[in-house]
Amino acid sequence: MGFYLNVKEMNGGKMNVLITGGAGFIGSFIVEEVIKQGWNPIIVDNLSTGNHMYVPQNVPFYNVDICSNSLEQVFREYNPTIVIHQAAQTSVEYSKMNPILNNEINVAGTLNILNNCVKYKVTKIIFASSAAVYGETSCLPIEEDSSLCPKSFYGLSKLNAEQYIRLYHDNFGLSFTILRYGNVYGMRQNPLGEAGVVSIFFDRILRDSPVTIYGEGCQTRDFIFVKDVAKANIQAISFGHNEIFNISTDTQVSILHLLNQIQTVLGKEAVVNFKPNRIGDIDKSSLSNKKAKELLKWIPESDFMDGITETMQYYRSLYCKV
Repeated sequence: MGFYLNVKEMNGGKMNVLITGGAGFIGSFIVEEVIKQGWNPIIVDNLSTGNHMYVPQNVPFYNVDICSNSLEQVFREYNPTIVIHQAAQTSVEYSKMNPILNNEINVAGTLNILNNCVKYKVTKIIFASSAAVYGETSCLPIEEDSSLCPKSFYGLSKLNAEQYIRLYHDNFGLSFTILRYGNVYGMRQNPLGEAGVVSIFFDRILRDSPVTIYGEGCQTRDFIFVKDVAKANIQAISFGHNEIFNISTDTQVSILHLLNQIQTVLGKEAVVNFKPNRIGDIDKSSLSNKKAKELLKWIPESDFMDGITETMQYYRSLYCKV
């Protein structure tokens, strides 16, 4: 089954786009981009990590769990053309402590969405996956066709969800784009719920609390700004059909370098506690974005320090209000 999208309909603002996790860190920025395109966003979020304050006025919002049978009501009422699936359990540590619940949210929840997509003839699903599906590899930057060997239950659950999506395409003709995110950072990231190291560092330093670094801090990550990730999801509506893409900057930043940059923009030094490496954490990570540039027509627009500075301004304004 081919993928055809009526561009005239899209530009006319008639297309309904369902965003799961749309009140969350990444999802809320995607909602804003959908609105900019003149389309109609519909948000599903159980607010376990999301925030109702991030839901724009007059945007339909449903406090519904993606594992719930109540999800079908949203599909029935709005009959979305596109589903952007961001809702997930995203913590590696949580997945280790609660592997069954992690699987229920990330795999069974995705299956519930896929069933509704097929039943209500959704044109395409865009899925938020993760670099965690690759596991550890000595060959950097990682390409999309690299071996897949997750080190964490979280990474495994994302890989399993990917495989179900591909099978739904093969069996039911549901078009998809899978986006494997690097380490996303930026405004609205919850330092407690989503465990992003950038938000954690800002939180600890602004609270004058010690910062914890696992290992020696030489491990690297490919940090990607949240606004660039949101734009990649928009590009995936029109491009990259039935493909998998890394959404990344194709660079490595060490945890120690990240900390130094955050200290620089804040003008404050942190007390650092070093602890042993955590099981499931990856040592080195850098994702090639060549395929996304070519087929998704997407490039990361934000310089790392510009993104860190914008993030700093956001968190500083929050903590000044406390």
